[in-house]
Amino acid sequence: MATEPGNRALTISLFTAVVAVTLYITWWASRQNKTAADYYAGGRNFSGAQNGLAVSGDYMSAASFLGISGQIALYGYDGFLYSIGFLVAWLVALLLIAELLRNSGRFTMADQLAFRMKQRPVRTAAATSTIVVSIFYLLAQMVGAGSLVGLLLGVKSEGLKAAVIVLVGALMIIYVTIGGMKGTTWVQIVKAVLLMAGTVVITFLVLLKFHFNLSDLLGAAATKSGHGESFLQPGLLYGKDLTGQIDFLSLGLALVLGTAGLPHILIRFYTVPDSRAARRSVQWAIGLIGVFYLMTLALGFGAAALLDTGKGSAVAESKGNVASPLLAEAVGGGAGSIGGAILLALIAAVAFATILAVVAGLTLTSASSFAHDLYANVIAKQKPSEKSELRVARFAAIGIGAVAIALAIPAQKLNIAFLVALAFAVAASANLPALLFNLFWKRFNTSGAAWSIYGGLISAVVLVVFSPVVSGKPTSMITGADFAWFPLSNPGIVSIPLGFLFGVLGTYLGRDKSSEERYKELSVRSLTGAGAEGPAKH
Repeated sequence: MATEPGNRALTISLFTAVVAVTLYITWWASRQNKTAADYYAGGRNFSGAQNGLAVSGDYMSAASFLGISGQIALYGYDGFLYSIGFLVAWLVALLLIAELLRNSGRFTMADQLAFRMKQRPVRTAAATSTIVVSIFYLLAQMVGAGSLVGLLLGVKSEGLKAAVIVLVGALMIIYVTIGGMKGTTWVQIVKAVLLMAGTVVITFLVLLKFHFNLSDLLGAAATKSGHGESFLQPGLLYGKDLTGQIDFLSLGLALVLGTAGLPHILIRFYTVPDSRAARRSVQWAIGLIGVFYLMTLALGFGAAALLDTGKGSAVAESKGNVASPLLAEAVGGGAGSIGGAILLALIAAVAFATILAVVAGLTLTSASSFAHDLYANVIAKQKPSEKSELRVARFAAIGIGAVAIALAIPAQKLNIAFLVALAFAVAASANLPALLFNLFWKRFNTSGAAWSIYGGLISAVVLVVFSPVVSGKPTSMITGADFAWFPLSNPGIVSIPLGFLFGVLGTYLGRDKSSEERYKELSVRSLTGAGAEGPAKH
């Protein structure tokens, strides 16, 4: 690890350089923010390729770069299935959501729902779900930042890790309050380029070690892991019993369906000028993310083949989170070498930039939803000036950032993958059913939307609270207690169908003929984009 003074200085220098570059981009973008459309949607003038890079940057978070490679290093085949789930999810976003959402919304997910529904209940529900999902995602990234910097610098003090979390929180507040969507998008683009470049370099060096023979790489990984052939077969992480298989299916369902309901991904479709560019954004994102997740195969199995991943090792103790940085050091020349130190510092800086960019996007999403949905359309009843709405958005970013910092400090010991998986499960349970019903079901109404969002949100959170993730096992969040009656760690297989069921029940029990009357107008708007720039008038 980078515990030697020279290596530490190099790592800190690269961290500082990355932060300085992103802060300059934010300052530059802030000078171009003049309207609400500039702040919320970057002026809607990003091309499909630019937005595709930004979407990729949003999606390839610390959980992807650090977490998936670590899962593969520790669990082989089962770990790589995370990559498959994340990638397949983009087909759902492309085929069902991207173009239609861009045409029928304005700034936030709630704009699309509220077009043919009653404003107050639907916007309140959508904003609540957006903020909950975003805060869980924020916790994961910020806890990851504390762990990454602490491990790279050889620091185990929770106080210093807490200071890192506060620093990350302060930076993300600066990015969002000053730069808005334009600054955040350019930070995401820069970060995506850096991450892809760093991953390509490590992948090339790993394959070079094995003469570009994948069979040799997989064989070495299986042998070094200590699990033999079972390392390359299903069952190492989730087991082969019925509960384990259902648990794995539940996680896969949440990952595949969750992306199309993630608020910080959905809001990116509003930064492009038209639906064609939105579609192109997703196509670019699929290409870039597909290549990236294929490279996680080399990162994960390379770490298993070249590093110590056994019990008590740095990789195992970090639950795989430092596999990629340690692999970079190993292929760069090994511990103590100049090449190893440079590559380790570079990858650490890229990982830190990844975290900064993602938390900025999440905070902007939450702040936009609070200001545009709750303040402008519910509290002020569509009467605030753009200036006052943007002021509320900036104060909301500060408040949400403060909440995330306060929650992340005591959450340092929580599993990052758990927090991300919960965010996906909530998004798939609450947001996706409401979005799909609104687009494709004429009878869907206001009560159905509210029931769907709140039902999916509450069921996902409650099932996790009463699952083995929180209590009942030595690895649970709360040790010494057992109130787990739900046997699965991932609630998706139950909470996602419940989200759809609550939407159906709420629709049939509620009475709102006006939503049916506006369905035809929404259908035309979603297919053509006619009138998408304007707010709902009811």
